[in-house]
Amino acid sequence: MKVIRNLALVTGLLALSSVAQAQFSSTWTAVSDYDFRGFSQSAKDPALQGSADFAFGESGFAIGAWASTVDFDLDEDAELDLYAGYTGSINDSFSWNAGAVWYDYPLGDDLDGYAEVYAGFAAGNFAFKQWYSDDFYALGDSALYSEINYTQPIGEKFSLVFHAGYSYGDYWDDLGELVDYAVQGNYSAGNFTLFAKFTGTDASGSEKVEADVLNNEPRFLVGVMTTLPWGE
Repeated sequence: MKVIRNLALVTGLLALSSVAQAQFSSTWTAVSDYDFRGFSQSAKDPALQGSADFAFGESGFAIGAWASTVDFDLDEDAELDLYAGYTGSINDSFSWNAGAVWYDYPLGDDLDGYAEVYAGFAAGNFAFKQWYSDDFYALGDSALYSEINYTQPIGEKFSLVFHAGYSYGDYWDDLGELVDYAVQGNYSAGNFTLFAKFTGTDASGSEKVEADVLNNEPRFLVGVMTTLPWGE
């Protein structure tokens, strides 16, 4: 079994023993297209997503699970992610984080689960994160992903998020390294957040996916999300 897979699973199992002491929240999202690093994971169709998150007070430690409907034109029609992470801060303007994610597709036999680890930091409105998997999509090749995000609040209810990411490593050697980008606008309406997002990649030639499944062309999506419990 891969080292990162062991790390992700063991970390999650250890964390479960302390769930009763954690603060619980759950986020639910309905979106017109599930985007992951510039690729559609729902064949450009709507997706329903939900999470269960547990934060352990001032310790900085958190665990959770996230699920989404997917469409890869295979048996799998759902994704389940398990994650654990730690966030620390040096001052009010600078923080850092590290953790692991296990991606799984439990309702089919065509796709196997795989793990990623990450480390990142946030300084003011900027955030950077580096990801690594030694068995990306359980296909035997390692992969890296670097991303930077900038969030600009506009008044009390609006915000804009600018994103750029870079996919590279052994997995991408034959497919071609890719840059993905996104601009997302968020509007807070009481207990709900409405958002609109423009995303895509720099893929061209054989790298470009014009089919709906795993489409990586420039596209526009919209969604709504809410976090429970309300009023906190």
